[in-house]
Amino acid sequence: MLGFLYALGRLLSIAEDTLAEFLSKATGTAVDWVQMPGMKPGPDSVGIFAISRSCSGVAARACGLVSLEPTKIAEILKDRPSWFRDCRNLEVFTMFPAGNGGTIELVYTQTFAPTTLAPARDFWTLRYTATLENGSLVVCERSLSGSGAGPSAAAAAQFVRAEVLPSGYLIRPCEGGGSIIHIVDHLNLEAWSVGEVLRPLYESSKVIAQKMTIAALRYIRQIAQETSGEVVYGLGRQPTVLRTFSQRLSRGFNDAINGFNDDGWSIMNCDGTEDVIIAINSSKSLSSTSNPANALSFLGGVLCAKASMLLQNVPPAVLVRFLREHRSEWADFNVDAYSAASLKAGTYAYPGMKPTRFTGSQIIMPLGHTIEHEELLEVVRLEGHSLAQEDTFLSRDIHLLQICNGIDENAVGTCSELVFAPIDEMFPDDAPLLPSGFRVIPLDSKPSDAQGSLIRNRTLDLTSSLEVGPATNHAAGDAPLGQNTLSVLTIAFQFPFDCNLQDNVATMARQYVHSVISSVQRVAMAISPSGLSPAVGPKLSPGSLEALTLAHWICQSYSYHLGAELLRSESLGDSVLKNLWQHQDAILCCSLKSLPVFIFANQAGLDMLETTLVALQDITLDKIFDESGRKALCSDFAKLMQEGFAYLPAGICMSTMGRHVSYEQAVAWKVLAADESTVHCLAFSFVNWSFV
Repeated sequence: MLGFLYALGRLLSIAEDTLAEFLSKATGTAVDWVQMPGMKPGPDSVGIFAISRSCSGVAARACGLVSLEPTKIAEILKDRPSWFRDCRNLEVFTMFPAGNGGTIELVYTQTFAPTTLAPARDFWTLRYTATLENGSLVVCERSLSGSGAGPSAAAAAQFVRAEVLPSGYLIRPCEGGGSIIHIVDHLNLEAWSVGEVLRPLYESSKVIAQKMTIAALRYIRQIAQETSGEVVYGLGRQPTVLRTFSQRLSRGFNDAINGFNDDGWSIMNCDGTEDVIIAINSSKSLSSTSNPANALSFLGGVLCAKASMLLQNVPPAVLVRFLREHRSEWADFNVDAYSAASLKAGTYAYPGMKPTRFTGSQIIMPLGHTIEHEELLEVVRLEGHSLAQEDTFLSRDIHLLQICNGIDENAVGTCSELVFAPIDEMFPDDAPLLPSGFRVIPLDSKPSDAQGSLIRNRTLDLTSSLEVGPATNHAAGDAPLGQNTLSVLTIAFQFPFDCNLQDNVATMARQYVHSVISSVQRVAMAISPSGLSPAVGPKLSPGSLEALTLAHWICQSYSYHLGAELLRSESLGDSVLKNLWQHQDAILCCSLKSLPVFIFANQAGLDMLETTLVALQDITLDKIFDESGRKALCSDFAKLMQEGFAYLPAGICMSTMGRHVSYEQAVAWKVLAADESTVHCLAFSFVNWSFV
């Protein structure tokens, strides 16, 4: 008994010290705080955010006004897995009363690793909840010495014990309702345990601020708005249901990346020479928390193919936005069809058994978003039709539930993600989910000697292997030549399988992820300022000499063939390209190959096709016209080639997102090179276009 009282007294002393240290950080100067870059306070801001400038570990602080009562806020924040996406598990081992209605809890927490290249973290902490004399509610926490609780023996090697320095929440009630909340997160993530290239992830206060501090305040504000009825969501779903979907997608993706042994995961290829890691889970079943009876178990289990790679000078937000908007550029529709079919009644149709043609139409239906639009929840419909004669009229549309976050290029330290899972078209609340996707994490800096170590740790350096073309004139806004930014991309794709098809599915998954990597490599090369190839970079950069030359050829050829000026005021210099780029009509150029592909478009042309200059090169001319449009083009093509121009009647074309576009008239003409005899390409101008 005396030993218990001594231990309790010792815990009370630690709790009081933790409270004092936390308050000195939350409202004092115990830490040298500086404003979080890119998070200027203002009327539209969620709160005021700061990060540590120089202290042990990494630290971030937030302050904001929330229209909830203190006890409700404390309840939400203590349930860390509900709002901290990296939190795998939180278990309260024991609880003691601490006087004045306070409590002391001993807590064991596990967090996910963000990539396949680093171990996960766990924490053994004391959490103290108390009410101050001024009525403020405090929840503070710090690590305890000693081993304390720990993971199971099977997973022990997958965790590194990290440290929570005095941190927590100070919640002050306001007169008339609501609360002012102060949040402090101060951690030592043991950066020594990861490779040198990855250490910025574990030594950056900006990363902790985005992942924990800012995320906590945003979540509280989100709950407050939902409670007040300010938030309106799509398809008639309740906010809690949609929020649960987002959490399940994120958690399933994290589970796939980490592959914990105590969840049943094991590695198939373990020789260390394969870039793509294949893991299987023979015990995995898919179920929702709301209805375990709806669990969907597989005869074989779930297989995951995953890889992490280093990207140079590739903005994470730009890459993820491209992957979201142009799925056809990297995804295999038949692989999506296999995953979707496998989730329906446990059927296993190996890819290729029922070939399906992807129509090219991707329709994104928004469901909801967080209050600052930093995360989007949506349903994606991919339209497909069977190629089998007997199923000609059978629709094979695929539906995906998808979250996308971190696509604001101005946010500092933000992770960008695109995570999706096949879902039944009826979209039930308790639908089983098997998430796959991409995560891109920016790194603050790059040590000069660190690149090789990352490659040796199953990392693919996508841009270092590219053949960089001759130097070109970059557009304004490109990164300076000396600037070298790094980010880590992690890819994970999950596939259900029958035990009889395990080897086949493993081969398919490995090949598919390699294919996706190749597509990302091509995109990374195109959007990286230092990685432009001769074939892509100069033609796609609006500020390049080649683009300026092409603009002159387009305008001169239009005048030569039609006897009129394309631009109202054509003058020498860069204004030709500028006026063409800003022209109200959609102007596009395509090659003269047997299957013409687009090589240039002005801003209106990109808007009409709902694409980018990077993706434009993979769009063929026939894809944008409907049947009548193709017939009109074919009937006038001979005239176009003979006379040099042709007028096409009003019609309908289609954007890359599947939306119909009407136009009053289209003009086509041959673009001649400077010698006025060589045909460089064909140009089209769509007059008075609009979405139907």
